[in-house]
Amino acid sequence: MKKAVFKYFVELTGHPVSSSLLKSITSSRLSRKLIKPFASTYRINEEEAEFPIDHYRSLQAYFTRNLKKGSRTIDSQPNTLISPVDGYVSASGTIEAGQTFYIKDHLYSIKQILGDEKRANQYEGGFFYVFYLSPSHYHHFHYPYDGTSLARYALGTTSFPVNNLGLRLGNQPFATNYRLISEISTMNGRMAMIKVGALNVNSIHILDSSTECRKGEQFGYFSFGSTVILLLEKNLSFKPTIPTNTEVKLGQSVGEWKLAPRS
Repeated sequence: MKKAVFKYFVELTGHPVSSSLLKSITSSRLSRKLIKPFASTYRINEEEAEFPIDHYRSLQAYFTRNLKKGSRTIDSQPNTLISPVDGYVSASGTIEAGQTFYIKDHLYSIKQILGDEKRANQYEGGFFYVFYLSPSHYHHFHYPYDGTSLARYALGTTSFPVNNLGLRLGNQPFATNYRLISEISTMNGRMAMIKVGALNVNSIHILDSSTECRKGEQFGYFSFGSTVILLLEKNLSFKPTIPTNTEVKLGQSVGEWKLAPRS
C-alpha cells in the first residue's frame, strides 16, 4: 500500500489539475517527512546519493538527487553502447521495415514518435531499446555513446502514465506524451534518444546544450516518472548484449559493435 501511494506521488495522475497539485506537494517542505519512508520503501541505496538524506528539503529534491562521483562505472570501450540510465529494459529488438514495434503488447509507430517520416526511415532495420525508470531509480539521463548532436526538438502536449497501467489505458502514450528528442551522429551511425515525460507536468530538464556528446556524461533529468527510448541506425556489426526485462545501471554495456580487424 505504501509503495502504491509513493508511486502515485512520483508518477502523478492522468489529470492536469491533480498532477499540478501533487507536483506542488512533492516540491514543498511539507513533503520532507516523506523522504525517509520513500527511501525505505524502495530500498534506495542512501550511500550512493550525493548528500546525506537529511540534506534534501523535499521529496522532489530527493527524487531528482545526483549520485556521488564514482557511484557508476562507465564502460569506456570504444565499441560498446552503454545504458543512458538506471532502469529496466522493458523492450528491445530490431526496427522492422514498417517502422513499428511492440512495447508492452502495444504497437507504436516510429513515425509517430519522431514526428517525421523521413527521420523515421533512417532507423529502418536498426535496433531499439525502451528503458523504464521506476520510482526507486536515479532519474538523470546520460549520453550512451560519443558523438555530435544533430538535432534536439520537442513534440507532444498531452502526457499519460508510462507505467504498465498507462501503457494499457493511455492513448498511444509514447506517441502523444510530451517528449524531447536528441539525434546524435556517431562513428557507428545515427542514433535517437527520446525522453518521454510521464504525465501532465512535462517534467524533462536539459542541463547540457553543447553539440559535443561524451559517453557517460549527464545531460538532463526527469523530475517525475519517466521512460527513455533509444533508436539505433542499421549497422550489421551491432549486437545487443542484454536481454529484455533486465535491470541495468547507468554506464553498463547494453550492446556492442564489432571492431574492425587491424590491417
